[in-house]
Amino acid sequence: MKVLFTLKFSEEEFNKIRDLGYEVVFNSEGNKSTLDKLTEEELDSFDVLVTYNCFEKLDISKMKNLKYIQLGSTGFDQVPFDKLLDREILLCNNKGGYSIPISEWIVSTILQIYKNTKYFYTKQDKKQWICDYSVSEVYGKKIGFLGTGTLALESAKRLKSFGVEIWGCNTDGRSIKYFDKCYSTEEIDEIFSNCDIVVSTIPATKNTYNLIDKNKFSIMKEGSSFINVGRGKVLNEDDLLKYAHKFRGIALDVFEQEPLSEESKLWDLDNIIITPHNSWVSEQNSIRSFNLFYNNLKKYISHKDPDNIVKIEKGY
Repeated sequence: MKVLFTLKFSEEEFNKIRDLGYEVVFNSEGNKSTLDKLTEEELDSFDVLVTYNCFEKLDISKMKNLKYIQLGSTGFDQVPFDKLLDREILLCNNKGGYSIPISEWIVSTILQIYKNTKYFYTKQDKKQWICDYSVSEVYGKKIGFLGTGTLALESAKRLKSFGVEIWGCNTDGRSIKYFDKCYSTEEIDEIFSNCDIVVSTIPATKNTYNLIDKNKFSIMKEGSSFINVGRGKVLNEDDLLKYAHKFRGIALDVFEQEPLSEESKLWDLDNIIITPHNSWVSEQNSIRSFNLFYNNLKKYISHKDPDNIVKIEKGY
């Protein structure tokens, strides 16, 4: 089998893939990409594509023998689904590959909100020695996660040591390790109305688009906090702006439109932490990604189902 990598790894790592029985070709999807110069014969020769987002430079409809796409991302909005469904091309994502750094970001922002670090950094810049007696403990708080996948699971694992109560919401309300309570999607308002901190980790689908709006914010506790690290399109940002005053803190790493416009009023909120879709960044990402790719390619060439198969029709 022949595999096209548009993600760069070391020659030693590529040799490990070759040892599995693959012919490996690397062609960057970055600035030095020559993907658009691949001949029809070359395109036809690939059975597998390992990529992050090469789809603007590479027309996969011309890859007649393509059977399996392995993404380096967790999200897959960049994938041209219409070119996959009619050919039954297997699609796998990098689910779990970024869960540890993102979970650390979630823990960090929760602590920043309740320890008022943004206030103290501002005073430090001005060399002002001013105590703040509104600092609060995270201990004893109820933290509700929308979604109980790997992001929420890794976060819950770390947050349990703070003595908090962890609630979760998934499709059927099934119990999940590290979660004290779980509710079904039909019971999602239990999370919004009862939790001190609501964390969204859910993907963007036709059922979750603008799910978090004024109806949800209106039932949240006064002085509660809201965090979104899943997908920006699940959040109605205009409604968030209208209810921002009721929150102790807000932390957003994803947005409806990215990059976030300089004109957005979100920048002007005093109680918000904004990061530029940066929560996933870690020096360990390449190692974790390669291990996933290696194990999946090993399974695939052995005629076994790889991990993290995307259910395109369901959107996750």
